[in-house]
Amino acid sequence: MKALSIKEPWASLIINGYKEYEFRSFKTNYRGKILIHASLKKSPAILEFQFLNLNYQPGFIIGEATLTDCLKLTPELREELFKKNNLVYNKISNKAQYAWYLTDIKKYSKPIPATGALSLWNYYSLEEIETLMNNISYGWVSKNKEIRGNTNTNFFNDFLFQTPKELIKSKIGICWEQVELERYYLQHNNWDLKTYFIVYNSHECPTHTFLTFKKANLYYWFEHSWEEYAGIHTYDTLEKLLTDVKNKFVKSMLKNKCNISKLALYEYSKPKKHINVTDFFTHCEQGINLIPYIEEVK
Repeated sequence: MKALSIKEPWASLIINGYKEYEFRSFKTNYRGKILIHASLKKSPAILEFQFLNLNYQPGFIIGEATLTDCLKLTPELREELFKKNNLVYNKISNKAQYAWYLTDIKKYSKPIPATGALSLWNYYSLEEIETLMNNISYGWVSKNKEIRGNTNTNFFNDFLFQTPKELIKSKIGICWEQVELERYYLQHNNWDLKTYFIVYNSHECPTHTFLTFKKANLYYWFEHSWEEYAGIHTYDTLEKLLTDVKNKFVKSMLKNKCNISKLALYEYSKPKKHINVTDFFTHCEQGINLIPYIEEVK
């Protein structure tokens, strides 16, 4: 769903029914439901509304509304709003040119943690992300934009890493690319996202990448491309999560034929776009191999 980040006290004034308009320097053609996100930054005007005893929750989605209209902020509209509620509307910035009219306001009893962003941005629930990921098939796109179904033919020479937006368009990608799409969809969720790369024999296939996140003291493995284990898996420790993925990799992809000294598991950061296979391996293998650690705490 579309979301809008608003400084306090304005976000809470909207959600609690004191403010119907949000003011921006730009117009929008979007109409429909939006989530109201309370920004981490606060306005000095917050002191003027202490008497309302509002429960400010910066860094959370605190409710939703319908963006019904976007009006040019004329002197006449300013004057009308001043008369309607001078305390709320006398702080309209001189930079504001448009009044976004919000209706159907709903306050959430359980606010949702989120990082927020400028302008209108997209927030996806886990259920929405699972649905969106179901639009993606396993395979890869060659440098010449040819669709390939497996990694057996010319993969090491002809693969070029797609960006998340390119993957949404092509609707086909390997786990390396699908993980970056998952990261893209989850970027505004205020969770501790991590991505991992497991490989047997450096710079060789098979490999697997996967995304994890921590939420409310639990750890989650979000899986789509590995069809056998697709879904969201929950663990009480990160070590148990990594050990489970490692064991499944050894059993499913290596058929239990594994010399543990040749197995590696790396945490890695977001890679550059359009890199080749060698560069992706090198990027992931810059970290510490976690296999000895999870073997030790098993």
